[in-house]
Amino acid sequence: MAKTAIITGSARGIGAAIALKLAQSGFNVALNDLNEKSFEGTDIIAECEKFGITAKAYYADVSKSDECEKLAKAVKEDFGEISALVNNAGITRDGLIARMSDEQYDMVIAVNQKSVFNMTKFVSNIMLRQKYGRIVNIASVAGLYGNPGQMNYSASKAAVIGMTKTAAKELGRKNITVNAVAPGFISTPMTDKLTEEQKAKMLEAIAMRRYGTPEEVAEVVDFLCSDKASYVTGQVIEISGGLSM
Repeated sequence: MAKTAIITGSARGIGAAIALKLAQSGFNVALNDLNEKSFEGTDIIAECEKFGITAKAYYADVSKSDECEKLAKAVKEDFGEISALVNNAGITRDGLIARMSDEQYDMVIAVNQKSVFNMTKFVSNIMLRQKYGRIVNIASVAGLYGNPGQMNYSASKAAVIGMTKTAAKELGRKNITVNAVAPGFISTPMTDKLTEEQKAKMLEAIAMRRYGTPEEVAEVVDFLCSDKASYVTGQVIEISGGLSM
């Protein structure tokens, strides 16, 4: 039986790159996003299936517990098992502290942080019965070092790092590893919103003097989902081109 991976927020950007890489590595992939509109204009399912695996889209708001429970059950019923979970879904609603609204703060926490709890809770229950699993959480360098204008985003990603370490300690005895990656400045639709001035300033701080790609993040996630990383757990791997040195 082929292994199956769930990747949340995988219609485009880093999530889509991860889905493609895992498909290339032989995983069936359960892609997830809010609704069918998320996948409009993308060929991600067809691209994944070119590798001879089965790919299917599941629509769910992963900030909501009941929808995550249904998602996990549906994937288990369709594929028979879940070997890997990649908690990738995330949003930004930037603003300076003094101007940030409760809505901006709460929405980012719900999508970026609560979704990780929701999905880890329901998928790990399946993995515990299997006595096997790989969970990879997409954090951020903002969660390690902070970032002006991103109190909500930084808080959510710092929480994801703490959740990663706690889950690793709880689940390790059942052969379930839990790790996080912390991307830096990666070229995605989310970062395209930055001004040219902001982008130039970021480049100056990166040792490699270039932005990362979603594919470079996907390579590390693929490793963590593989048996090659069987003794790696509770770790945070920074993928930033030397941004924080």
